[in-house]
Amino acid sequence: MKKVIVTGGAGFIGSHVVEELLRCGYTVSVIDNFSTGHRENIAGLPVSIYNFDVTNPDVMDLIVSLQPDYVIHLAAQVSVAQSIQDMLFDEQVNVRGSLHVIKAAARASVKKVVFASSAAVYGNPLTLPVTTEHPTSPESPYGLAKLTVENYLKLFHKLYQLPYSILRFSNVYGPRQDAHGEGGVIAIFADRLRRDLPPVIFGDGEQTRDFVFVSDIASACVKALNAEKNICVNVSSGSSITINRLLQMMKEISGSSVNTVYTQARPGDIRDSTLSNVEAKEGLNWAPSVGLMQGLLETLQFSHREMFKIK
Repeated sequence: MKKVIVTGGAGFIGSHVVEELLRCGYTVSVIDNFSTGHRENIAGLPVSIYNFDVTNPDVMDLIVSLQPDYVIHLAAQVSVAQSIQDMLFDEQVNVRGSLHVIKAAARASVKKVVFASSAAVYGNPLTLPVTTEHPTSPESPYGLAKLTVENYLKLFHKLYQLPYSILRFSNVYGPRQDAHGEGGVIAIFADRLRRDLPPVIFGDGEQTRDFVFVSDIASACVKALNAEKNICVNVSSGSSITINRLLQMMKEISGSSVNTVYTQARPGDIRDSTLSNVEAKEGLNWAPSVGLMQGLLETLQFSHREMFKIK
């Protein structure tokens, strides 16, 4: 069986990717320092787990020793706000840590590195929907770091013939997303609704986002292992919704009538985002399968569990 290393494999996205890999018959090793990932996310799964930090240069020897066929690199500092507050930490994890993984993958002569990039590489869109032909102009250190790693991957292919698939995720959501550390807006809203606390919207709430369900992300990551060419594609729903409407849907599903608090917009946040997924459909033979209403229902059911019955 083909061997895959998943960095960050105990995290929100990583644990779903691990499950998808196992379903598809791969042998999986997880490298995670458990700073934001949780052991319970992969508890009971037939995987090898290595408690290791990608910022430690020794991770290169570990990766090479495991002799992987593929590497899916998901370990990251994922907060735009934190990247602005502590640029050096963001660089250490998202650039230096990624370089350790990429260099090790080249040394191990893997068949493909799949890298989790982000819509943040584009900055504020000039046109919608955003295709991969859109100029890249990051508005945050997080986006800049992701773009930098993309360029390193292209350079490693040129210098060492390392094959890659770059997946630029839109806003990922779903069960197991942490309302704190990685702090996706849907996870944060779900947590506030669960505790009957007023959700907070930054700005006027009319900003738009493209939300893609985590199982669709996992499917794209696994399909990207076998992409024939080096690819760079958006993985997204291909549509967008305002934050106001999103919260309204979540309140309707959960039966909540709690008030909403509005506060000032955050620096580094873009106004509107819709990513075209046409290239992913063509290059990966992939398409999103979970609609927003179904995805929100599953997310709220996971978040609330026994707290109250979903209507």
